[in-house]
Amino acid sequence: MPATVEDDHHGDIRVELVGEQRETLVVSGEGIPRVVLTRAPGAEVDDHILIGTRDPRLLTLTVDGRDATIKPGKGKLRRRSYRVDVRCAGTAYRLVPDSIPSSRLTRNGKHIGDFSSVGGDRRVIAEWRDGAVVDPADAAIGYALAAAFGTGGQPMWMMAIETVSEFLP
Repeated sequence: MPATVEDDHHGDIRVELVGEQRETLVVSGEGIPRVVLTRAPGAEVDDHILIGTRDPRLLTLTVDGRDATIKPGKGKLRRRSYRVDVRCAGTAYRLVPDSIPSSRLTRNGKHIGDFSSVGGDRRVIAEWRDGAVVDPADAAIGYALAAAFGTGGQPMWMMAIETVSEFLP
């Protein structure tokens, strides 16, 4: 079942996971280009990631029918390792966690918005920076990345405390 959110600048945006193995994430709306993120057939699925993998070799991304390059970080100990980089039509995007619940979207290094998505339900909330010019492609890519990979992350010190506490009686 698709999730629909209302974006203040771009109207209704639909986020849907489709396919027999739920291997394709589609973001669409009247005011944005269609974004399709697909996991390769037969790829091992990580249940903690909506799209199922962070391996860039197993992912393809198109924006309005044009190929784009996607490179998710490995998602290890540091927050920044959960970043996702996209290159589309000469523009560089990055979604990177910057607090426990949210991630910031940058376009060519400039912070244009903040995204939050809880629990992999495809419901994404975007807050655009005051004064930022946000193109329809910016919104479509931001929503797709936030839905597919989630947002936010704990700081390293918090993860270290949790790891140590697991070993304590």
